[in-house]
Amino acid sequence: MQEDSHPETPNGQNDNSDNASELTTAPGSRIDCSPENIEQGLAKLVLGLIEMVRQLLERQAIRRMQGGSLTDQQVEEMGEALMKLEAKIHELADHFGLKPADLNLDLGPLGNLLEK
Repeated sequence: MQEDSHPETPNGQNDNSDNASELTTAPGSRIDCSPENIEQGLAKLVLGLIEMVRQLLERQAIRRMQGGSLTDQQVEEMGEALMKLEAKIHELADHFGLKPADLNLDLGPLGNLLEK
């Protein structure tokens, strides 16, 4: 006897659907990569991923700083580098007509890419 790998909800429906048409996202949350705005769509994707990595690096730096594994000089250098990276991300977003909130991509059932 084969077990169903999809758990059922209380109403008897499968919790995980293989039907892509059932997945819904908020209007405007998808990256529009039409020929007219391919650059902006690609910039939104790339800058969103870079912002996510920047936030992860920032959290790691804070943990290392709190753990005492960094010298004062390293803390200063890391803070300056992260601020420059954040400023460059915002500069590039402006160049492509994007707001910082646009970089928080909706990943559908997974939630948003960024916490902030």
